[in-house]
Formats: sequence, C-alpha cells, structure tokens
Amino acid sequence: MSLLDALQTSASGLSAQRLRMNLIASNLANVNTTRTEQGGPYKRKDAVFKADPQATGFNEVLSRKLTPQHIEVLVTEIRDDNRPPMLKYDPGHPDANAEGFVALPNINVVEEMVNMISASRSYEANVTAVRSTKEMASDAIDIGR
Repeated sequence: MSLLDALQTSASGLSAQRLRMNLIASNLANVNTTRTEQGGPYKRKDAVFKADPQATGFNEVLSRKLTPQHIEVLVTEIRDDNRPPMLKYDPGHPDANAEGFVALPNINVVEEMVNMISASRSYEANVTAVRSTKEMASDAIDIGR
C-alpha cells in the first residue's frame, strides 16, 4: 500500500465517522420530537458502512493477487430504526391520541452517547493514521536528501 493509498483510506474513514457523529447528534437533538413531516415521531437513524476495495485500473486487475488492495470505507445506506415508538401518558400534549398517549422516538440516550464515543475514537484513530502517514512521507523525503 502506498502512502497516498493509506491517506485515502484514512480520509474515507474520517468522512464516514463524521457522518456517523452527525447522525448521532441528530438522534439526540430529536429525542423528544413527536411530529415529523412524514408523520409520527422521529425515527432514529444509523449509518451502514462497507469496506470496498478501490479499483485503480488495469494494473490492479493484473496484480490483485500479488499486492494488498486499497480499502475505502463507504456509507452504503442511512437506515431508519424500525423499533416501535415509546408511548408516554400525557393527555394534555397536542400529539396525544384518544387514550392520552404520546408516541415518542425510541431513542436511548445512553446508547447514543456510547455510539458517539465509539465514533469519536474511530475518528481519532484515523487522524492518528493520517499523522503517522505524513510523518513517514516526511522521513522518506529526508532520507532521500
């Protein structure tokens, strides 16, 4: 794997984790949203990742078995959580049903915070990989002088 491939792999990981953190922030911001444009309470969103080898041309096809492949992190889908909403008894709420229950998003704040920490740590790991790659490139240039 070349230094540029390593940087590109880390960059795709940074981008994927940034999107994941944005989705988690959106989930936390909408924890009490009972009405959306689609109707009903907000649905928790989560990103689906896929590691995908990057095709670099005809040479890669020939040497694929001999050399490691460049891997890129792709976000293939943003899924809505299909868990049913939580029902809370609040007959004075404008979105309460005939029995007085309000449908709230089924978002567990603790679960979202754990996911945020995990995404943050993954982001930090990719930043460290970028820094290390830059240092290796700089050291290689220094050796050549």
